[in-house]
Amino acid sequence: MIKVTAGADAPERCSQAFTVAAVAVASGVEVSLWLTGESSWFALPGRAAEFSLPHAAPLPDLIASVQAGGRITLCTQCATRREITEQDVLEGVRIAGAQVFVQEIMADGVQALVY
Repeated sequence: MIKVTAGADAPERCSQAFTVAAVAVASGVEVSLWLTGESSWFALPGRAAEFSLPHAAPLPDLIASVQAGGRITLCTQCATRREITEQDVLEGVRIAGAQVFVQEIMADGVQALVY
């Protein structure tokens, strides 16, 4: 479980979260990536392409890697505050709330990282 709270407001922290998630998927780890706060915008098509950080993997590539073998969830409250609906998000991104988050982090063997 990786929860990313940062977006363009804290690019290094944001990039680290997506990088760790993509590497974990590539390593065969079951990954659930949660987008909250300013990272919520990356659930929208085209928004990741606007993100730039020198010497970092392109965010669209990292998102594609996570989507290929993991799950991406957008926080319900974060989506609502930004007027993002299920019709707006990238294919495969779900919108879910705190109950689902708690259920996932409380499962046996789950490790949670927050960026």
